[in-house]
Order: sequence, then structure tokens, then C-alpha cells
Amino acid sequence: MLWLDDRWWDEDALRAGVTPANTDAQTGAVFSFSRAWLRGDETFEVQTSGSTGAPKPIQLLRGQMEASARATGAALGLTAGMSALVCLPVHYIAGRMMLVRGFVLGLKLIVVAPAADPLATLPPDIAIDLAAFVPLQIQTLLDIALLAHYGSCFPDDTPRAASYRRRLDAPRAILVGGGPISPALETQIRHLTAPVYHTYGMTESATHVALRRLNGADASPAFVPLPGVATGIDTRGCLHLRGPMTNDVLLQTNDLVELQPDGSFLWLGRWDNVINSGGVKVQVESVEATIAAVAAEQPELGLVRRRFFVAGLPDARLGQVVTLVVEGDALNDDQAQQLGWALSQALPRHHAPRQLVYSPRFAETPTGKIDRKAVLAFTSS
Repeated sequence: MLWLDDRWWDEDALRAGVTPANTDAQTGAVFSFSRAWLRGDETFEVQTSGSTGAPKPIQLLRGQMEASARATGAALGLTAGMSALVCLPVHYIAGRMMLVRGFVLGLKLIVVAPAADPLATLPPDIAIDLAAFVPLQIQTLLDIALLAHYGSCFPDDTPRAASYRRRLDAPRAILVGGGPISPALETQIRHLTAPVYHTYGMTESATHVALRRLNGADASPAFVPLPGVATGIDTRGCLHLRGPMTNDVLLQTNDLVELQPDGSFLWLGRWDNVINSGGVKVQVESVEATIAAVAAEQPELGLVRRRFFVAGLPDARLGQVVTLVVEGDALNDDQAQQLGWALSQALPRHHAPRQLVYSPRFAETPTGKIDRKAVLAFTSS
């Protein structure tokens, strides 16, 4: 069963080919893929996200997608009759695999248009057992839901906050993927009762192949592979993996990891995101995580809720200089000085940013991730 366009559709209705008039992109994509799946198509074209290069189409086999869905079901204890919220674009792998999980596992699918607040249009009588969000969505929902925890100066907010909190506490599992999770967001997630997992995966592996628990007694910094997934590293220390969702083909990544004896791993960053500054190798993601933590602890520095990233810009003396790129208006002089001092205390000597540059608005990839190369072409100091 699939709830879409304010009504329930069974498989016979989906197969019949009756598409509502004036459908939006999400609705049209859901009907198109659902019919292809139900008629038994064996290959499916999916666009990569474009986060590590230009988006490109790739072909996935039906068996890969079915194996991925079953592995997720086994890892999370999903059973037929449970419901799943589909609020990610289904022309990309994360949203599309939510549909596949529904068909393979017998889940009831609740489809809404992708939005920062995916609960806004969801009827109150529809319960959700599984949901998948990007960080922006879970951040938006928590900002509303936690008003019930911290209180609000606007009385009308309280019932809505309580409703959102109940909905976020109820699922069997919540998946968060498609981007990094800041320390501040992870702290908010710990308030939730429902198990929340950070996902690791890619289009080529039919979405996630490993999960990291973010809250509760089982919270961990390590990603645990799904059933059937074998992990290893190459000579660089970059992860490779193999499983039924890769069609049993070894998939080599550029992700630097710390591999554990049981096959789980700590994600360190991208191999191609290492800055060589005066002979010192600086891992971009590690620096960004420290900056995010400092920004959360010291809101007076002016980085709270502002997007930023770290890059290595050309430098005549060092080769590359560690640079902090911030979206929006420039910090005032006092904030910039205090930020520089705070980061010099929190980071090793050659890892703290030596430059601070600004971009009015960050360019984004088609899936909403920061397009770092495009941003750097238009930054100003």
C-alpha cells in the first residue's frame, strides 16, 4: 500500500497506470518507478549525488536493490505491515530505496513532497515506523519538537511541539544521511527515544551499507556494516567493501577509516580532502568537526547555524594554507579575532585555519550538498 496524493493506492492501482492530473515531480517519479518495479524491470538508472564530482547516471540491478532492502530490514527489525515515510526525492537513491524497502518488505509507504519540514502535511492519524531524513530535515523537526522540552515563549507552539516530539519518539528507526551531522545536532538527537542512525553508503552500493547509532545506550562513533557486508582497507587506509548490494563486486572508496577487528569502522574523512600545508597533512573533516564543536560551545563567535567548510588554498610559502570558508556576511573584527584564538587553542598548531574568507551564498549540488569547488571560485577575503 502507498499513501500518495491524499489517498491510498494498492499495487493493482499502481499497475493500472492512472496518474493524477497536475502531479508534481515527486509524485510523477513515484508512479514511474513503482510501475517499473511492479512490472519486474531488472535494471534501473539512478543519478549519483554529485558530492564528489559531476552527477552521473549508473545502472543498478534489481537484485542489488532487493538485497539492500532485506539487509536494512534485518538490521532494524522491520516487518510487513509497518509504515515508512518517503520524504526524500525518489529520483535519487535515498528516496528510491525507501520505495524498494516498502515493496520488498511489505511496508506501507507514506509519500510526501521533499521539504525541510516533512511532517507539515502529514495527516495526524498516520503513524510512522521508519523514516529517513537529511540533516536539514531532522534539524528542522528537532527545532520544533524540542520546544516541548525546553519551553517556548509562544503558547501556540506548545501543542505543535508536543505533536512533533511524539512523532519523532515513535518510529522503530530513524535514518539520517546525505551529509555530516554536527556535534550540536547530535546532541539534540540524543533527546529522542526512537533509535536514530547515521548512514554510510553511496549510490553505487544501493544506498547505505553501514549504520552508526546516534542515541541511547548503544550510541557509538563506529559504523556497523549491514548483514552480508564485508569491509577492508587499501594501502592508503581507504575503505573497500563487498556485499550482495554491490553485486558481490569489490567497491573501493576514497574514505579514510579506522577499521576495527569486527569490521566496523570510524570514518575519518575523504582521502582527497587532505591539505598539505608546509609538509603537515591536515584532514579537512577533522578540522571541520572541531570548528563545529567550538562554534556550538561559544555562540558569541557568530558561527552558530551558519554553514562553513575548510579548504586548502594555494600559498607561495606553505603550498596550501588551511582556510575557513563561511557563508554570509563577514564576522565583525572582534568575533574574527576571538574565533582565531579559540581555534588556535582547540587545534594543533598547523591545523588551525590561517585565513578566513566569505561567500554570500554557497553553491549546492543537485542533492543540496555544498559544492566546494564552485564556492571557492567566488570567495572573498
